[in-house]
Amino acid sequence: MNPIPKLVILGRDGILNQYREDHVKEPSEWTPVPGALEAVARLNHAGWHVVVATNQAGIGRGMIDMASLNAVHAHMMKVLQQQGGRIDAVFLCPHTPEDHCDCRKPLPGLMLDIGRRYGADLTQVPLVGDTARDMLAARAAGCQPHLLRSGRGAALDEAQLQQLAAQVPGLQVHQDLSAFADYLLQREQREARVDVEESR
Repeated sequence: MNPIPKLVILGRDGILNQYREDHVKEPSEWTPVPGALEAVARLNHAGWHVVVATNQAGIGRGMIDMASLNAVHAHMMKVLQQQGGRIDAVFLCPHTPEDHCDCRKPLPGLMLDIGRRYGADLTQVPLVGDTARDMLAARAAGCQPHLLRSGRGAALDEAQLQQLAAQVPGLQVHQDLSAFADYLLQREQREARVDVEESR
C-alpha cells in the first residue's frame, strides 16, 4: 500500500505571484512574490507535494482563455523549476460567482477533488491562502487553515483577523509563503523528535 503523500494546497495569486485586480492574463504579468518560489523548493526537498487550487473567474468573464492561462502556468512551472521546485498540479475553478458552481472557493469542491486525487486525509493537509474566502474553503474542506499577509491578506486589520479566527478554528497567520514553509518544516522536525523520544 502506498503511503499517503505529504501534501500542501496553495492558492496562486498573492501567494506565489503578485495579485492583480485585472487578472494575470499572460506570462509577462506573472510576477513571483519574493521568496515564494524558494519556499516551494524547500517544501519539495523536504518531501512535500505542492498543488495549487485557484479561482480563475477571468475565464468565466471572458478576460482570459484557457490557452492563455495554460501559458501563464507553463511559465510559472518553468520559473519554479529554475529555483529547484515544482508544483504537481493546478486545480482551478473557471466560473464566476453567478455560475453557482461547487468548486469556487469558499466552497470546498477543489480541495475535495485534490483529496480524492491524492488519497489524502484533508485534516492533515495545510491550505495556504491570502483571503477570508480561502480560509472558509479550508474550514469547509477540513484542511488546516493558513493565511498569508503577502497578498490581499495584508489589507486585513486586527479586528478582521480576529473575526476570521473566530469563524475558522485553528487559523494560523504568516507573513508570506517563506514564513509558512519555515513554520511547517519546524513543526515537522518537532513532531519527528517527539516520535523518536516516544519510541525509546
